[in-house]
Amino acid sequence: MNWQEFTALLVLATAMSFSPGPNTTLSTALGANGGLPRAMRFVIAVPVGWTLLLALCAAGIGALVVAVPSLRWLIKALGIVYLLWLAWKLSGSAALGQAEGEQLRVGFKQGVMLQFLNIKAWLLALTLVAGWIAGQPDALRRFAIVAPVMLVYAFTSNFAYALAGALLRNWLAQGRRLLWFNRAMAAVLVLTAWWMLGV
Repeated sequence: MNWQEFTALLVLATAMSFSPGPNTTLSTALGANGGLPRAMRFVIAVPVGWTLLLALCAAGIGALVVAVPSLRWLIKALGIVYLLWLAWKLSGSAALGQAEGEQLRVGFKQGVMLQFLNIKAWLLALTLVAGWIAGQPDALRRFAIVAPVMLVYAFTSNFAYALAGALLRNWLAQGRRLLWFNRAMAAVLVLTAWWMLGV
């Protein structure tokens, strides 16, 4: 992989990893409601699940998803239903810790599994495999470069969003700010689900 390809990889990784989506929205909400230590289970789960997804796409599962439209629609439908369920649970949380306690339980296992229902994650994994790995004589070496880069970006972006949420905790604890914050985060999840319908 030459330096131009690597630079393009970094640009794509930055744009896709730090733009709002299901992972970053949940990281922010979990950080704000449960604090950074409790959000870390999800923050660590995202790169683990995403790396597994990338490995499966590189191994050929991604081509199967592209070739079988009904499978793609099933993944999309499950992802949309899950995001809407998370949004519904989050929208009613008005007290610190409530979203992560009684209302919204998203830990390591759920964070890993969410990657397989996240159409944005699938699109990025398929783009990376098609643009940087598949059909190359050094495909395995390229995967060994792409996977760690994306793992670092997935962790860093979700950590940054969770940290931002955690830093807002004291401010959100006053009045009904947390309820409106959670409703805003729920709205982002609903908009993401709506976006997924058109992809």
